[in-house]
Amino acid sequence: MIFVYILIGIAVGFIVGYLIRQSIGAKKVGSAENKAEKILEEAKNKQKEMLLEAKSKSLEMIEQAKKQESDFRSQIVRFEERIDRKEKELDNRTAQMEKQKQDLENRTSQIKQIQEEIVQVRAKQLANLEKIAGMTREQASKVLLDNAEKLVKDEMLDLHKKLVAQAHESAERDARNIVAQAIERVSSEVTAETTTTTVQIPNEEMKGRIIGKEGRNIRAFEQMMGVEILIDDSPDTVVISGFNSIRRHIAKLTLEKLLADGRIHPARIEEAYEKSKAEISEQIKQAGEQAVYELGITNFPAKLVHLVGRLMFRTSYGQNILRHSVEMAKLGALMAEDLGADAAITKQGALLHDIGKALDQDLEGTHVELGRKIAEKFNLDKRVIEAITSHHHDTDVSGGSVAATSVEAIIVDACDNISGSRPGARKDTLENYLKRLTDLENIANSYEGVEKTYAIQGGREIRVFVKPEKLDDMACQKLAREIANRLEQELKFPGEIKVHVIRETRVIEYAR
Repeated sequence: MIFVYILIGIAVGFIVGYLIRQSIGAKKVGSAENKAEKILEEAKNKQKEMLLEAKSKSLEMIEQAKKQESDFRSQIVRFEERIDRKEKELDNRTAQMEKQKQDLENRTSQIKQIQEEIVQVRAKQLANLEKIAGMTREQASKVLLDNAEKLVKDEMLDLHKKLVAQAHESAERDARNIVAQAIERVSSEVTAETTTTTVQIPNEEMKGRIIGKEGRNIRAFEQMMGVEILIDDSPDTVVISGFNSIRRHIAKLTLEKLLADGRIHPARIEEAYEKSKAEISEQIKQAGEQAVYELGITNFPAKLVHLVGRLMFRTSYGQNILRHSVEMAKLGALMAEDLGADAAITKQGALLHDIGKALDQDLEGTHVELGRKIAEKFNLDKRVIEAITSHHHDTDVSGGSVAATSVEAIIVDACDNISGSRPGARKDTLENYLKRLTDLENIANSYEGVEKTYAIQGGREIRVFVKPEKLDDMACQKLAREIANRLEQELKFPGEIKVHVIRETRVIEYAR
């Protein structure tokens, strides 16, 4: 019975469990269906949104495509218009080329016709010349060759004579070695005589600082120094112009100090000027002391030594006067010893013969008059005063009574001539130099067919440019020889002058 109850309980439990399971399964199925419906609804909504977005993008792409199509169409129109213009230009150029070709053919035919006429005229002229000259063409050629041979022989003879003359000159120079060696022992440096001094500046900006605001600095500088500053387009260069050489050197030194310091204003200019003036004064003193010490002169007062030092800043035709005077004193001492004259007086007279040039830029009167006054002020020997006053023949030192002249003055005058006239001592004047160059160019320009002439290398070479249509190569050779012969006959010059005749033909064409 119990077993029956157990079976009944199991059956009831199974039935109850089955019902419970069916209930739970039904609830789960209902929940899954709801979720599926929600997912399906969301998918439909996303599908609608994607369709709308795709439609908007497709519309944008259509608009862009239409815009690009419009741009392409406009570019195609422009290209077509440009091609049309190019075709028209090519047609015009083709027409021009055809016209030029026709013109060239016409000119070519004309040239051929002219050449034929020239050949005929030349043949007639040769026949007429042979008839007039009474000789054939071969005979005339032989005469011309004989004349050319004679001309060449004459030129060879002239060249031989010139070489012989040069050999004689060399022998004569060798014979003067003793005099040359004597001068070389006391030769001095020379500097070019000039009234301008160039100062290098670090950069172009410094020119504005030198000028200053409204020209304040440059006016103060020029008034203080007594010189003129020239500022032009020359790069990194300023020129100081002034007649007084000492003032010019003081101005140069002052400007260099200002450039090194960088501060440029009237107060600084005055300070630099005072320092520069003191330095130049010290240089003058040292130069004078060095000169008298070199010559062994011990009786000159300090002020006279200072005046001697001022000659360091003076030149005559490019020759430094202080070096020139020292050189004269040494030459004079050698001559005085050989002639038995007073060597000390001769050295003093030679050293002081141009002492007036130390003051002639500041005082009125010739340097001879000023030199005599300076010597009298310092109570120098009468023979020294006579040497100063007579070295330019202000008194007659070449003759006269013994009482009126002295051997020392004559020696000083001779030394002045030797030192001033020795080769390389003095430079030629600017006027003579320019005149020589002008004469060279004028002689070459006087010939027919010469286009232009340039004298270069200080007149040692002239370049003659000729017109190629008027002179051929043979005519250029003849022209060069004629110009050289004329220069030898009409001009006096040291050494030789190179005559360079240039015949140049230029042809210009364009490649397109």
